[in-house]
Amino acid sequence: MTGPMIHSSAIVEDGAQIHPTARIGPFCVVGKDVQIGPDVELRSHVVVTGKTTIGEGTLVFPFAVLGEIPQDLKFKGEESALVVGERNRIREHVTMNSGTEGGGGVTRIGDDGLFMAGCHIAHDAQVGDRVIVVNSAAIAGHCVLEDEVIVGGLSGVHQFVRIGRGAIIGAVTMVTNDVIPYGLVQAPRGELDGLNLVGLKRRGVARSDITALRAAFQMLAQGEGTFHDRAERLGAETESDYVKRIVAFVMGDSERSFLTPR
Repeated sequence: MTGPMIHSSAIVEDGAQIHPTARIGPFCVVGKDVQIGPDVELRSHVVVTGKTTIGEGTLVFPFAVLGEIPQDLKFKGEESALVVGERNRIREHVTMNSGTEGGGGVTRIGDDGLFMAGCHIAHDAQVGDRVIVVNSAAIAGHCVLEDEVIVGGLSGVHQFVRIGRGAIIGAVTMVTNDVIPYGLVQAPRGELDGLNLVGLKRRGVARSDITALRAAFQMLAQGEGTFHDRAERLGAETESDYVKRIVAFVMGDSERSFLTPR
């Protein structure tokens, strides 16, 4: 060991800011503009480069690459960043790219996430807290994943798509449109197939709120007018905070249309 927590085979460039309690394992490479917080551990063979910040307690497994330049032909070398929050688990071969000027310049990962082996988080993605991205799933540029989203293995999320809080995407699913909060999406060309009832129950959501969400989903599926009209009418009628969250999501700005109930 060359220092109390840095393995002798690791390469840490001058300028890198590493907290005294962080651990840098064998054959890791840490770039000059990287900031590594307290109790962060890079197991081995991890590359952290660019203007990347890793928050307290995050654990990064072998062969992950964090902060490399975007896979975007419009990127011309402008300054951009990757910000990873606290207590994340980033498994083997995960890649997370920095942002681009056209997308705000920052790719941001929240706290307490699990990013399983081989998944990819592209430039300018905004990922919330307690998100799970399963093996070999790919999140494209400019996507927004709100808190407590689960993306199944081998799935893909199209650029600029928003996935609302508590939604779940089944395995081997392509998502090309926005997903309402608490939605359940499955099938090869993703279809909104119901609500993430299992997730709601596991989080201890009250039965009255689940009943309100069921009624709201039926109204969005079968009510009169456009999807937007139904959501607007729903917002005027509901008292459930969970349903209000769906309404606010539908009324928000988006680059994509919505997956609508079948």
